[in-house]
Amino acid sequence: MYTRSEMLDVVTVDGHAKGIVTRNLITGEIDTHTGHAVLLATGGYGNVFYLSTNAIGSNVTAAWRAHKRGAFFANPCYTQIHPTCIPVTGDHQSKLTLMSESLRNDGRVWAPKTVEIAEQLRKGTIKADQVKEDDRDYFLERKYPSFGNLVPRDVASRNAKEMVDEGRGVGGSGFAVFLDFADAIHRLGKDAVAAKYGNLFDMYYQITDEDPYKQPMRIYPAVHYTMGGLWVDYNLSTNVPGLYALGECNFSDHGANRLGASALMQGLADGYFVIPYTLGDYLAQIGPKPVDGKHPAFEQTKQDVIARINKLLALKGTKTVNEYHRDLGHIMWEYCGMARTEEGLTKAKGLIQALRADFWKNALVVGENEEVNPALEKAGRVADFLELGELMVDDALMRKESCGGHFRLESQTPEGEALRDDEHFAFVAAWEYKGDNQPEVLNKEALDFEFVHLTQRSYK
Repeated sequence: MYTRSEMLDVVTVDGHAKGIVTRNLITGEIDTHTGHAVLLATGGYGNVFYLSTNAIGSNVTAAWRAHKRGAFFANPCYTQIHPTCIPVTGDHQSKLTLMSESLRNDGRVWAPKTVEIAEQLRKGTIKADQVKEDDRDYFLERKYPSFGNLVPRDVASRNAKEMVDEGRGVGGSGFAVFLDFADAIHRLGKDAVAAKYGNLFDMYYQITDEDPYKQPMRIYPAVHYTMGGLWVDYNLSTNVPGLYALGECNFSDHGANRLGASALMQGLADGYFVIPYTLGDYLAQIGPKPVDGKHPAFEQTKQDVIARINKLLALKGTKTVNEYHRDLGHIMWEYCGMARTEEGLTKAKGLIQALRADFWKNALVVGENEEVNPALEKAGRVADFLELGELMVDDALMRKESCGGHFRLESQTPEGEALRDDEHFAFVAAWEYKGDNQPEVLNKEALDFEFVHLTQRSYK
């Protein structure tokens, strides 16, 4: 096991994955590693939005390097935005906190009925428990009487955004709605509620200094999971022979909406039931001949990595990499987040291109390679996010329909729900890299539903 090392590229020999290039995060040493196959289990790319529930170090670099070596990237615009998160408090934040979806079993989601009451709550002149019942809008219960607060995550998230867009958001920032347990405590008793949710209530209290037993929680959607990723077949193989992708870094299991218990599901399915057999089959086919670590492809890929590191270290501008990451996150959240339009996505594409060009002129990367250098690590990851962000926008622009986590305002039912276009978009969008600053090529994998046919969903 090579700890404190980061994969920075894939080595391909005659079109087959035969190894990787890594950088030691302590010494800066660049190493090559050979293998008959390469398995990536490097997680999702939610941090392209800057703020997400992912760990700060989560990034797309390993998957993106594979993509630039020929692996298709599928459905990048499909991102799950989780409704039950602790709201952002300011630009000082580096990540967000996810509260369990189980809270919506007993909690009731509401916003003030009027902008005036919302303003009083934001200013702190009144508290949530002082808002009369008649002045509360339990909007999920009102709009979806059959499912109420248990509507799917994408539906709950979009409706929370609608409340904020109407000026009815709460909290100091105005980017929140309430999740209220007063009824549950009255009905079940405080001890029963604590037995079910005590750890979550304590976590909320530690972060916000607000007691959810006495006043409603404030929640707002946040990026949590990415359904897109490297394209794989049923064997978890990418289109590059010998290169496999497991877990969130592939696109395989979820479609346009994240399925529940995803970590458990993909850990078991990909890691336990699938890859031990499919990888063994591949290894049996290629035979036991050792991989030649002296093949020119290894040295060439290593030099490519060194050149990229030197290019990043040469950046001595005036703007930190973190500022570029935050700017990218704002663009992605505003135009490629919960609700998307052709106009907004077109604008986002131009903004990202301009931001990426400025990054390579004016970013500041301090330090050297031969040391612990988090600035260098971050610069490489943000440079990849700047490229991925444009592909996500391209994917969302191409898909002129609404489905799951991808909601185009131009494609909705009269009731404001997602409207798919199965005739034209029932396919996996697998994007093929063609070179820096070149448009990617779209490959379509048709989705055929033989036994269970697609229908328009309704939660009314």
